Amino acid sequence: MADFKFEITEHIAQLSENKSGWTKELTKVSWNDRPASYDIRTWNENYDKMGKGITLTDDELRQLRDALNNLDL
Repeated sequence: MADFKFEITEHIAQLSENKSGWTKELTKVSWNDRPASYDIRTWNENYDKMGKGITLTDDELRQLRDALNNLDL
């Protein structure tokens, strides 16, 4: 697998923490020196290892927000 570079530019919210200490977070991440985008994934406590996640553009995050606001929870 090719090397890649990332930088967490903003920590927005911690959504959960599992018993091994990994946290699921909403962050803004710059991947390979590209502009930062919204990202939901798990991170270890040092932020040097990550789990699978999803990256969202500003527009995708707005659409997700609107969909969540319409849920009857």
